[in-house]
Amino acid sequence: MKALHWISIFWPAFMLACATELVVFALIDPADLHWRGEAISLSRQAIYTAGFFVFWVLAAAASALTLLLTRPAAEINSRED
Repeated sequence: MKALHWISIFWPAFMLACATELVVFALIDPADLHWRGEAISLSRQAIYTAGFFVFWVLAAAASALTLLLTRPAAEINSRED
């Protein structure tokens, strides 16, 4: 059952990260990005990759929180000592 929980978290998060990556980088050129007033010295591919993983982590956190908040009360209150 644990594998189903991981799949329920990471698969929708992966799909959302893909869509977010497409939308964000269709509007923003990685070469134009700056951090603290200086241009980011990474290649475009590195910025695309880092952006994808940031979007994936954020979406996975949202999916995990959703899974946590939809657990039934009986499952939360049960004691497994």
